[in-house]
Amino acid sequence: MAYWKKQHDLRGSFLEECINTSNNYYLENNLAVVQKVPTPIKPVELDNEHGQITLAYFDKKSTVDYIGNVQGIPICFDAKETKLNYLPLENIHEHQIKFMDSFDKQDGLAFLIVSFVSHEKIFLLPFEDLLWYWENAKRGGRKSIPIEAFQEKFLIKRSGNILIHYLTAIQTYLKEK
Repeated sequence: MAYWKKQHDLRGSFLEECINTSNNYYLENNLAVVQKVPTPIKPVELDNEHGQITLAYFDKKSTVDYIGNVQGIPICFDAKETKLNYLPLENIHEHQIKFMDSFDKQDGLAFLIVSFVSHEKIFLLPFEDLLWYWENAKRGGRKSIPIEAFQEKFLIKRSGNILIHYLTAIQTYLKEK
């Protein structure tokens, strides 16, 4: 069973904090309504003195990190961060693929936002591309997605006050879809 212990850093938390800040900007400026999906946890150990959970188990499988609506288009996405030159597919779970596939089949837009920390680059990865690598790995192919597979047209840049301005990459994705 998966767990979280306080002394362990949560991978991707900086990326998610930047996305949350961008989402707040989008909301305040009527550009989009996107919310972080909370992961249900079951507390096991508590630090009563500080009122903090120190050990918890994930209560059930979550879906994706974010869900929302951009100008009438439903979106869902997961945020992933890697220090490697590739995104390991083991960082993506089958229940997430199934959820994004169902979301996509209902005419929603599903994707990943992937941060390559050592390259200081963040990309939108369309669900179709993710699914191709996922299915290829199940057939015995590569178990990761190399940074070279991420397209420059989906590079997410900072724009003014928006740290991770992913709406521009969504616009590019929609033009192709």
